[in-house]
Amino acid sequence: MPNIKPISELRNYTAVINEVTYGSRVYLTRNGHGQCAIIDIKELDELDQQKALYQLMNKLNDAEISIREEGTISADKLEEELGI
Repeated sequence: MPNIKPISELRNYTAVINEVTYGSRVYLTRNGHGQCAIIDIKELDELDQQKALYQLMNKLNDAEISIREEGTISADKLEEELGI
C-alpha cells in the first residue's frame, strides 16, 4: 500500500524520513494531488542505472534497425569521411 501524506506533514520532517526505506517511498500531496516522492537513495541509484541501461538498449536497437535498412560502410570509407 502506498504511503501517501500531505506535504504539510513535512513539518515533522524526521518522522516522515524515518518512514522511507528501500522499496517503501513516501508520496507527498498538495491540495490532494501528487506533488513529489521521497525515495531511498540506493533505490534511486538503481532506478538511474536501469534508466541508463534502457536508453542504451534503445540506442542499440535503433543502430541495428539502421544497419538493416541502410547498410554499413567500410572502415576505409569511414576514415576517408573523417579525414583520417
